[in-house]
Amino acid sequence: MANTYFQFKQFRVEQAHCAMKVSTDACVLGAAADVAGARRILDVGTGTGLLALMAAQRNPTAQIEAVELDEAAAMQAQTNFTVSPWADRLALHAQSLADFAATQPAPFDHILCNPPFFRHSLRPPDARRATARHTASDTLTFAELVRFAASFLALQGHLSVLLPPPEMQHFELEASRAALFPLTRLVLRHRAGSKPLRHITTFGRQVQPVVQQELLVTEAEVYSAAFKELLGPFYLAL
Repeated sequence: MANTYFQFKQFRVEQAHCAMKVSTDACVLGAAADVAGARRILDVGTGTGLLALMAAQRNPTAQIEAVELDEAAAMQAQTNFTVSPWADRLALHAQSLADFAATQPAPFDHILCNPPFFRHSLRPPDARRATARHTASDTLTFAELVRFAASFLALQGHLSVLLPPPEMQHFELEASRAALFPLTRLVLRHRAGSKPLRHITTFGRQVQPVVQQELLVTEAEVYSAAFKELLGPFYLAL
């Protein structure tokens, strides 16, 4: 049985009522996305609130908003925000991204998202987990996320997205149609030579060569030095 919480160095994530729990790849996204200097940050589909909380720890002045459609997850995220050290800088919107867009928010300097994926695989039996992991007409789609980012990113703003490599190819195509282009790509692998697990790609309005790096989670059956450096400010064990 998964833990009902995940304890970080500076905050705690309660997750009993969230379909998708804290994961290693999501933590890498939260630690790797360049949020330095951002004044307004948005976490789309926040779930437990993990990415918003990590952004709050890393950027001590940013105002951070989060959108979550699932009612139970939104309540869990709000609780995690309220008891965190950064409650005054975190705001939760319990609504769809489309409804949030209709409020015409001010532009964001950075948008973070670990969106639904596995568009063509079998859905898991749990309905809420399926919604969190799969794109569908009644949940967040790649096209919807791209349209939102194109409309509400600041001119020099960035969109950072975590997806499996095949799904990222589809997402990059959608993004290009909205004049959002990949700037950096972090390839996440369990170990050297293993199949890439996830791509963390940051998009912007500029066209430039993509800067690509790789991150190994483990080396010689222990956390790699690069992983320790990246997640050291967050993981208790590092």
